[in-house]
Order: sequence, then structure tokens, then C-alpha cells
Amino acid sequence: MQVIDGAKTFLLEGSNRKAVLLIHGYTGTPSEMLPLGNYLNQLGYTVLCRRLPGHGTSVGDLERTTAEDWYSAAKDACEGLLERYEDVYVAGLSMGGLLAIKLAALLPVKKAALISTPIFVQDKRAPLLPLLRFFIHYLPKFKKNYHELDKYCISYDRMPTKPLMSLFALLKECREKLLGRINIPCLVLQSKVEHTVKPKSAEYIYDNLQTAVKKLVWFRHSGHILTLDVEHEQVFCEIASFFEEP
Repeated sequence: MQVIDGAKTFLLEGSNRKAVLLIHGYTGTPSEMLPLGNYLNQLGYTVLCRRLPGHGTSVGDLERTTAEDWYSAAKDACEGLLERYEDVYVAGLSMGGLLAIKLAALLPVKKAALISTPIFVQDKRAPLLPLLRFFIHYLPKFKKNYHELDKYCISYDRMPTKPLMSLFALLKECREKLLGRINIPCLVLQSKVEHTVKPKSAEYIYDNLQTAVKKLVWFRHSGHILTLDVEHEQVFCEIASFFEEP
């Protein structure tokens, strides 16, 4: 199994007793989280972002995986950090945000940052997925130019539809069961103008978290991958400040 250049798991050792688990999105790779990881590492955090099964190799590999595989990998990474560090934080992008919700509900992490996390999606074909996946095996992806951070956007150029059934099952589990179990501080970050996740997703997540400590931050000039877009510095600052607050 050949991993694409730049798509490997990264671990940045920090100088304090705190660690952050970063989780990338569907069809993406750890690279899209690396600028955020470097920012947090400079503040002293140990930062781990594991390449999820099926990602960073070939679309065919991804087609053979499910949300259970992705969560198992994220859980193993989180438990490894919990064994080594006093405080462990989690931040997930898109599908990674769903995995972060599940970790925040089931494991003793300190705080969570949920970035562009889907509860409602923009694609009107989503309700037809149970039928469409038998006829449409791949969907093309629009490639945006992220300018100074574009080299970190390492992902597949198409999206296999077969694993999306399990992804939407994970989404439903987060929406109906897990959000109501989260009582740790949570930060929700969402673009108002992106074309993948409906902005009302962020409002739903915020309203249904059981924690009394939560914050919702909107962005108005960025797309779906907030960690690479024009407001990435504000994204990094918001996450770091939230993790640092007592």
C-alpha cells in the first residue's frame, strides 16, 4: 500500500503535558490539518493526526472502508494519547468533526473543536444515496485553490459513494444519540458560505450539546476546509484560545 507523498500520519512532540488529536475529513489526509497542528505545537501541545483507513492511498482503498474503520482508528489514536498525557483535546474537520463528536461523547477528552461538521448537507442527491450508489460509484470533487496553503490540500479527486452510507449512519448517530451525551466544553466553527455543509448544522450542534460551556464562531469568507482557507489564522487562534481557557 503506497501512501501519497505528504499524506502520512504526523506526530509533533510538544513541551507540555497536553496533547491534541486532529482528525481529517472524508477523502482528505492529515496534511489538511498540518498547518493547525504546527500552530498548536508551537504553543507546546503534542499534536497527532492519524491517516484514517482508506485515505491517502487510492480511491479503491477508501471504497472498501466504513465509518466503523475510521472511528476505530481515531479511537485507538485518542486512547494512546490519553495513556500518555494529562489533558487530551480533539479537533475534527468535516467527517473528522463527526468522529470528534463520538470521541467527546464516549472518551474522557478535555475539550473538542468541531470544524465544518455536517448534520445537514448541501447536496440534494443525499436522500437518494441508497439507490444512487448502485449506479453512480464515484462523484467528482471540486478542487479549490487555497493559495499559500494549497500544498496542504492533498486529497482524492473523486468521492466513492459506497462508504457514504456508513458516513450518513455516523451522522445520524451523532445527531440523534451522541450530541446529547457531551458535557465537555465544545467549540463549533462554521462557514456561512460553503457548499458542502449547510450552516444550520452548526446551530443544531450548538443547540443540542449538553455542555454549559460552548461557543459558536462563524466565518464569512471561507469554504468548507476552514483549516486551509483565507481565514485560517482566525480559525487557529479561536481553537488555541478555547483550549487554553480555564
